[in-house]
Amino acid sequence: MAKILVTGGAGYIGSHTCLELLNTGHDVVVLDNLSNSSVESLNRVQQLAQKSLKFVEGDIRDSQILDRIFQENTIDAVIHFAGLKAVGESQQIPLAYFDNNIAGSISLVQAMERAQVFKLVFSSSATVYDEANISPLNEEMPTGMPSNNYGYTKLIVEQILEKLAIADTRWSIALLRYFNPVGAHKSGQIGEDPRGIPNNLMPYVTQVAVGRREKLSIFGNDYNTVDGTGVRDYIHVVDLANAHLCALNNRLTSQGCRAWNIGTGNGSSVLQVKNTFEQVNGINIAFEFVSRREGDVATSFADNKRAIEELGWAPQYGLEDMLADSWKWQKQNPHGYG
Repeated sequence: MAKILVTGGAGYIGSHTCLELLNTGHDVVVLDNLSNSSVESLNRVQQLAQKSLKFVEGDIRDSQILDRIFQENTIDAVIHFAGLKAVGESQQIPLAYFDNNIAGSISLVQAMERAQVFKLVFSSSATVYDEANISPLNEEMPTGMPSNNYGYTKLIVEQILEKLAIADTRWSIALLRYFNPVGAHKSGQIGEDPRGIPNNLMPYVTQVAVGRREKLSIFGNDYNTVDGTGVRDYIHVVDLANAHLCALNNRLTSQGCRAWNIGTGNGSSVLQVKNTFEQVNGINIAFEFVSRREGDVATSFADNKRAIEELGWAPQYGLEDMLADSWKWQKQNPHGYG
């Protein structure tokens, strides 16, 4: 089995991926600066896996820490999650996003090159697609200029990695374009624990359910959709984690740079998510409609055929599983890891 460096491995998607890596026999080294995560997530990952991983607290922009990790560990490949991810915040402090997400990624691949490690799985986003594209979105569709700085950083890093792989054929890079990760590990031990006010629908719903927030704000009810609310492709975080393992296996034996959508291929509206959450978990969610958010599109869901055919991956969990697991995590951890 391989030894994998996971940047941002203490975060929501990173922690679930570390667990799946350990469960399949890989050795894991995590680098995380804990700016938006908790080391408690990694303690729980190790308890669940009944295996240990190596944790280094540090920043991907710190080349000395990166060099030390590569010198002290025989790393076979890197899964790169580390970065800032709040859409609204990215509009307020763009330079922090450019520095963390773009400069940080360059710093990482420079260190990889120095260490002669050329296998990389990059955590990208469906926000890189041109908003004029009609769903289902497939990987042949043009990317566009994202309306927010978070999406912009993902697009720029994708382009940098594509050009890197063309210039130097030693590189083998997977670009995983996530849709909307939700859910939690079925144990309820690890899950999504956003700092401050959640940016995403699911933690907001569960925080209302657990009494941390008064009501859910639904942005816009006048979209051209089934019920006027925005439609998104929600993917269970465990399915997403397993997609990283499939992409890793693919890249360990191939070259070049390739993008894959990671979604279920189905869209659900915000109201459908809220109503299904209520039915599955027997809880009412107070809500109000507020005006649309700038930059939100009406409908976005994946064509996931390429991932199914090329990676041998397929989503295993439906919306009801996602919503039951999200609630189990929040109910057992009303204040997250705090």
